[in-house]
Amino acid sequence: MTTRPTVPAAEFDLRALLETHTAGHALTREFYTDPWIFERDMDRMLLRHWFCAGHVSSVPRAGDYLVVNLGLESVIIVRTPDDGIKALVNVCRHRGARICTQSSGKAPAGLLTCPYHAWSYDLSGRLIAARQMPETFDRNRYGLKSLAVKVTEGLIFTTFAEDPLDFAVAEQALANSARLHGWARAKVAHREMYSIKANWKLAIENYMECYHCQPAHPEYTKYHALARPAAQAEPFEHAGRLRAEALGIRIANIDGFGCAAKSGCESLSVFRSALIEAPEGGSTGLRIAPLMGEFAGFDGNSTYFDIGPLSHFLAYADHGVIYRFIPRAALHTEMEVIWLVDEQAREGEDYDVERLTSLWKTTSLEDKAIVEWNQGGVNSRFFQPGPYSLQESFARRFTEWYLQELAAPNQ
Repeated sequence: MTTRPTVPAAEFDLRALLETHTAGHALTREFYTDPWIFERDMDRMLLRHWFCAGHVSSVPRAGDYLVVNLGLESVIIVRTPDDGIKALVNVCRHRGARICTQSSGKAPAGLLTCPYHAWSYDLSGRLIAARQMPETFDRNRYGLKSLAVKVTEGLIFTTFAEDPLDFAVAEQALANSARLHGWARAKVAHREMYSIKANWKLAIENYMECYHCQPAHPEYTKYHALARPAAQAEPFEHAGRLRAEALGIRIANIDGFGCAAKSGCESLSVFRSALIEAPEGGSTGLRIAPLMGEFAGFDGNSTYFDIGPLSHFLAYADHGVIYRFIPRAALHTEMEVIWLVDEQAREGEDYDVERLTSLWKTTSLEDKAIVEWNQGGVNSRFFQPGPYSLQESFARRFTEWYLQELAAPNQ
């Protein structure tokens, strides 16, 4: 008589879900709703991937900090006295309280002090003061836990992984795209946080396809070839390539999304797409800020680059947009949108914040509503995943990558 191996019931449920997935279709209901699968998402993939924590201009001086979250985890991104960037886990080594309770600020006197019992740490995370501890207490053993950090082209990346994925290919891709756009010499002009009552995968899938753009985003569709079917878009894309070549702008398309499951490097993607009837910008059709980086003129294109599953970027000749997706729970995702302009640009003179942010504020609110409607239908017991369209190839690629990561052996 054969016996069934002793595997937790949830493992059998996951195996069954993986086996019943239909190629070319969206994921089944459980992947978008089940809290156990969300925890597995966090443990098996999201906590081991690199994610963008923000832009260096947000922490310009020693002691300036940002707090970024992922699931139940929290990280302090802080500028150190030697002009470096540290990523410190936002958990006091005494009894675990959050040390920084605001989303950003400046460490008084160069110390990060826990508001609960006043344990204090320097900007490298070393414990400096702990009141009324016994003589045998060794404060050198109780520094804040630090995470790996990469700063490239002005973007701060960190990861919770003890053995991080290789970031070299992603770094080179950013050098070939964000560098041309001058993002290392940019500053944050505005930021918005959106709370979405939906699973993180629905939010990412929505971002990765433009099948919904024509019915849902008329403002975006007016100026972006990406919103059109391939046959309609190609004449605009061809004209965009010619304009870029005439200006000497060369950014290679790269598709390395999903390589983490195969070769241990961080996933990445870079591609360019043309603007329609808007050679000077994708927000209003006209220039809305000073040209950035190496752009001597508008080539009528936009550059998209994605690093890992949660960090997505859009660059125009005169401004940039960072999209940070932040999974918090099975049915809760935060989305932070950050607008960049040239570091020398003057608000009120060189750019107007309302004009700069108008398109992506509108589009982000539309996306929030769409994704929440999507989640409402997926919650139904009658939901059955349908096939992806030809205009949803990136969303399909994302779900295939996700299933590979979820099924991979423990890292």
